[in-house]
Amino acid sequence: MLAASLAWAVPAAAQSAAPAVEGEKFNVEQLFATTCGWCHSDGGREAGKGPQLMNTVRDDDFIRNRIKNGKEGAMPAFSTTFSDAQIDDIIKYIRALKPEKG
Repeated sequence: MLAASLAWAVPAAAQSAAPAVEGEKFNVEQLFATTCGWCHSDGGREAGKGPQLMNTVRDDDFIRNRIKNGKEGAMPAFSTTFSDAQIDDIIKYIRALKPEKG
């Protein structure tokens, strides 16, 4: 019941990201701006509706699992949206996040 009542909290754009075409250039920064940025602010550098990803203490397996399977009532699953290689690129992006120079 809680998941159903919180479904509105995740924007439709984040819930229904179109699967990337195999072999197509995968731009992780653009992905964050258009899909993940609804909840992970400033490209993952700041908390928003979702947690800050920069400097996360979570290990790669946890992050991979969360991207693939989501979190009920909080984050949609992207297992059918992104390939394992693309998810690895997303994890590399998260690991490389640094504060933006102002």
